[in-house]
Amino acid sequence: MNFPQVVVFDLGKVLVDFDYGIVARKIAANGHMAATEVQKFIDHSPLLFRYETGLMTKEQFHEEICKATGYRGNMQEFGQVFGDIFEPIAPMVELHSTLRKKGIPTYIFSNTNELAITHIRQNFPFFSNFDGYILSYEHGAMKPQAKLYEVVERETKRRGSEILYLDDRLENIEAGAARGWRVILQESSEKSLAAVRAIGLIS
Repeated sequence: MNFPQVVVFDLGKVLVDFDYGIVARKIAANGHMAATEVQKFIDHSPLLFRYETGLMTKEQFHEEICKATGYRGNMQEFGQVFGDIFEPIAPMVELHSTLRKKGIPTYIFSNTNELAITHIRQNFPFFSNFDGYILSYEHGAMKPQAKLYEVVERETKRRGSEILYLDDRLENIEAGAARGWRVILQESSEKSLAAVRAIGLIS
């Protein structure tokens, strides 16, 4: 059996859980918009998309949030609020560690932003132990856009079934599968671990 040569992990909801409701509540507590409205604004306005595709700086993102919600915190406070929404998903972090010990190259492939990555890098030591990072805001594209998948193939120097890719969003997984990648849709840590085990990468 041909085993994958690299394993590519999505970040949010695969290696770390997150809750934008935490951001919404903290912004609402220091502004004039209700927490439910703040969360709706973050989720449904084009603002986050623009930030996560590198079309605006963190300072511009902060300024736009302040304008819309009345948030009064400075940039440093906002960075802490916006970053402090993550918790590691322990079984998946352990899976990554096991793969590393076996000498299997691993990569992060994420729709994300500078504030989130800064916080995760500072607070979660496992994050420094990947061979590479393909992050939407650094490449001007978001999954499932083909451009970002092409970056993964260039960075890993692998294609097709040589790549195993884990993500929690079906449209992202389907875009990988269309390129011939082996894919695992993360529905739970248990299911993902069982799928990796079935492939033969762990026992």
